[in-house]
Amino acid sequence: MTDEERRALLETVATEVRTCTRCRLHAGRTLAVPGEGSAATEVVFVGEGPGANEDQQGRPFVGAAGGLLTELLGAIGWRRDDVFITNVVKCRPPGNRDPEPDEIAACAPYLHRQLEALDPALVITLGRFSLQTFMPGARISSAHGTVRPVDPASGAADARALALYHPAAAFRQAGLRETLFEDMSRVPDALIESRAGRATRRTTSGPTAEPAIEPAAAEPAIEPAAAEPAIEPATAESAAASDPALEPPITARPVTVGGPDADADDANQLRFF
Repeated sequence: MTDEERRALLETVATEVRTCTRCRLHAGRTLAVPGEGSAATEVVFVGEGPGANEDQQGRPFVGAAGGLLTELLGAIGWRRDDVFITNVVKCRPPGNRDPEPDEIAACAPYLHRQLEALDPALVITLGRFSLQTFMPGARISSAHGTVRPVDPASGAADARALALYHPAAAFRQAGLRETLFEDMSRVPDALIESRAGRATRRTTSGPTAEPAIEPAAAEPAIEPAAAEPAIEPATAESAAASDPALEPPITARPVTVGGPDADADDANQLRFF
């Protein structure tokens, strides 16, 4: 699939989201928030739901939590435009309450189609509701910083998920800010490892591929999570929704997904085939 075809599919989903009436959340929204970002990316960030700023602008992560997400991306040399950012639910829950199961279910087909169009190598979960979508039964306090395979039924046919606290959690407990940056630093390596696994599987399963001499390597074991206080993050996109601060300007910089010794093919590119 070409990037233009991906972009067209994403826009079709966005158009449907903007007029969606599948659940009660549509009644109180100002604007639906389908998601935004690169159609060529290998990395998708999935949050919980829009906050007040997002509801007003129709864009994900544009409040205080969004400013921190931009900082987290900058810490690994990436920009918002290098990834795709969306949420489990596309309309703001009243008062930033937790999304209800039926509301998540109503939005699930939209997220599925977005993932299907993007075919990401890596999904970054932000917060516990996103975590439950991709790592059912896991707790954020123990799962953050770990990587696990994604169920293809989610729409991501061949991907791995890395769990992060929701950025808004850092506004409730300052110590989680450091944890977020530490967990975010694992993203480039997780992407490279997921790329390698995809390349191996797609080569060995192709109709003209040579038989593999050795069986494909098993998925890497889940990385041990750093010991952190067992707390749950903020319940919605913008715990500091009343904070009028918008995201800081994004400074253009090269996208580097490997360390200084990484192969040239691993650096400065996101889409991998």
